[in-house]
Amino acid sequence: MPIELLTPFTKVELETKEKDKGRRQVGILGGNFNPVHNAHLLIADQVRQQLGLDAVYLMPEYQPPHVDKKETIDEKHRLNMLLLAINGIEGLDIEPIEIDRKGISYTYDTMKLLTEANPDTDYYFIIGADMVEYLPKWHRIDELVEMVQFVGVQRPKYKAGTSYPVIWVDVPLMDISSTAVRDSIKNGHTPNFMLPAPVLDYIRKAGLYQ
Repeated sequence: MPIELLTPFTKVELETKEKDKGRRQVGILGGNFNPVHNAHLLIADQVRQQLGLDAVYLMPEYQPPHVDKKETIDEKHRLNMLLLAINGIEGLDIEPIEIDRKGISYTYDTMKLLTEANPDTDYYFIIGADMVEYLPKWHRIDELVEMVQFVGVQRPKYKAGTSYPVIWVDVPLMDISSTAVRDSIKNGHTPNFMLPAPVLDYIRKAGLYQ
């Protein structure tokens, strides 16, 4: 007897905007990706499918503008791991603009450059629910919300509301973090099923997070 599979996927909570057929619809998922893991890929893929976007680009930061400075590894390794992670996955790509530009990665500056370079593209900037509550503190946020459509993704332990225009998308909740992956490796464990196998193999061969 066939087994019925239950899925936690739900529809987008807000009305989907009528899209201009002559314009590209592209999602941007920014992050340090130190390393990229399966929750990143799940979010990118599900937002692309549920909003009907042409593509979602994973955009690694060069230097995040956080008060508490994050330690990270060389961008060469983070880019290599991203390339391995998205290989063969339809609709996912990499946007290296912040790595190429260097310096502190303010979202406003990045998206201004992207929108000016691609005037035929509508951008959807994807953030986790934990980041939504910080939107009022974002650099030039009032101008930024005129430039991009924010997309909020629920995360375990976070429920956020905001007065800014955010499209909420529900995806299966995966409580995986780059910190958990790094700690697992540092403790001599193997983080199977937390990140793509080619990425884990790269980490091993490059001797990262030991």
